[in-house]
Order: sequence, then structure tokens, then C-alpha cells
Amino acid sequence: MRGHAQHEHDHGHDHHGHEPSGCGAGHHPSVESIVDRAERLCQDRGLQFTRLRRDVLAEVAGEHRPLGAYDIAERMSAPGRRVAAVSVYRALDFLTEQGFVHRISSRNAFVSCGHEHGEGAGLVFLICRTCGGIDEMTAPAVENALGETLAVAGFTPTSRILEVEGECGACRGRVGAPAEPVE
Repeated sequence: MRGHAQHEHDHGHDHHGHEPSGCGAGHHPSVESIVDRAERLCQDRGLQFTRLRRDVLAEVAGEHRPLGAYDIAERMSAPGRRVAAVSVYRALDFLTEQGFVHRISSRNAFVSCGHEHGEGAGLVFLICRTCGGIDEMTAPAVENALGETLAVAGFTPTSRILEVEGECGACRGRVGAPAEPVE
């Protein structure tokens, strides 16, 4: 799905090998590097990086598709040791606030982020309905237009994340569909 939008820096994971993912500059960082980065940033920010937060992040980072809180709770539970979804949601709230995961609203699911975005950076998620792949990127032209629209409306957003659903190039190519964009 690369090259379909002009973007400042490409964070889209090339999931055409069908490892759908969140961000990563052309690759998916290892679980260890994502968790280590989060731990380091929490320490720098004077924040608690609890065992639960670490485990939730590791679970999300270890999966190459978006995960919901109930899926995460189920994966983290063991016989005799049930992890409550509400606890997972609390950890996900913290991880989202710190930029370690992103929430895909249309899926009510989360993907990990192995890098930092600029302050207030707007994100565009390209979601393939066929393979479930999610690519993340920034799109300065979209950001500028959105910023102007928000300014005219006098609206201050708390989030600037856009989700675009469709079909990725790899899936379109597999079914022999035409390569031109759908209008």
C-alpha cells in the first residue's frame, strides 16, 4: 500500500507478506525492542511501567494484527489466574496515552507502535477488509487540510486519527482486480 499517499515519513508496514501490523518504518520491530523502548520512555517520563502494562504491550506487539481487550485478557489468562478485561483496558488506556499502542476505533482493537510521532501528529490507518492488514502513515496534505477545517470550525481535537477502509494492493492483485483506484 506504499506510495498511495504522499507522506512525511512512511510508517506503513508492508504487510503484503501478510503480517498485518501497526507501525514500523518498513519493518515490524521486535517485541523486546518495543517493550524496552516503552520501559525507557516511562522511566524518562517518571511514569510507572507496571508488570501488567508490560505484559499487555508485549501481547499486542507480539501479534501482527489488531487485538481487542478481551482477546488480550484471554491470551494473558492461565488456568487459575484470570486476567480481567477491565484491567487490560486500563493498561491499554495508559499505553495509548503514551503512544505505545494505537486504537483502531472501527475495530475496537489495538496495534503496537515502535517509534515516536511528533507532538500532535495526525495518523492515517489504511485498513484492508480482505486480509485485515493495517498500514499506518502520516499524510501532511491531509493534515494541513484537516487543520484548516478544524480552525475554521473553531474545533480542538483530542485525536487526529483517520481510518480508511478498502483493499490493499496485494489483495487486489491476487483477485485479478484492476489496479486503478476505485472512485
